[in-house]
Amino acid sequence: MSEHERVRVEVVDGVADVRLSRPEKRNALDPAMFEGLVHAGESLRGDPSVRVAVLSGEGPDFCAGLDFGSFRAMAGGERLSASAQLPPSAGPARATGQRAAWVWAELEVPVIAAIRGNALGGGLQIALGADIRIVAPDARLSVMEVKWGLIPDMTGTQVLPELVGRDVAKELTLTARVVSGTEAAALGLCTRTDDDPLGAALTLAREIAGRSPHAVRAAKRLLDAAGRVDLTTGFAAEQTEIGALIGSRNQVEAVTAGFEKRAPVFQDTP
Repeated sequence: MSEHERVRVEVVDGVADVRLSRPEKRNALDPAMFEGLVHAGESLRGDPSVRVAVLSGEGPDFCAGLDFGSFRAMAGGERLSASAQLPPSAGPARATGQRAAWVWAELEVPVIAAIRGNALGGGLQIALGADIRIVAPDARLSVMEVKWGLIPDMTGTQVLPELVGRDVAKELTLTARVVSGTEAAALGLCTRTDDDPLGAALTLAREIAGRSPHAVRAAKRLLDAAGRVDLTTGFAAEQTEIGALIGSRNQVEAVTAGFEKRAPVFQDTP
């Protein structure tokens, strides 16, 4: 288990349980929370023992967005997030807030966000970095930045239209209206609802962790590229990935275990 001032990480049986840990402030974003999110994500990157990550918030909320100190600083033209101490980045996300959300999209393994309570503004954008979002029916989600005279600047403008369509993304962004978890799932903003989103996320994570980690990572790479590359490139990537998997140790184990009607034992290293 590793622990930062704001984000706790525990890895058990291949599942990384990542929790925003500022419940007394509704897990609101301050420089330390930005640091904690980026460092937590980076700590999981390249760790072959991690097969799935579950991202949630301690207490009744996922993340209520920027804390009030950040808003007060903005009134004077200051961005407190810029003071966060982060490792260098070679990815497309360079600003602190963008990295806090995009680091989850960059992980090679699937990331499942479990959302209850508030997921507002930057908190929602962090959840958008996950591959799958399971949300409580009565959760409150909002692209809230325009309410404060801002725009979503933590990758939200690029990610949201892909999930809900450009028109719905504009409506949510331009009105800042709050939607329930039930409506969020209907809009495609979240994957599905569950009365116990964390329990459901952990159950799903354990199911995925029981699959061949190399097949899961390859599938994520291909699905992430879909629509972002041309078909020739996408089809070629499929063949490259399948060529690497066929006959590999874990693929043989998947077939053998299936025929022997037993649980497979996969290796995390190539």
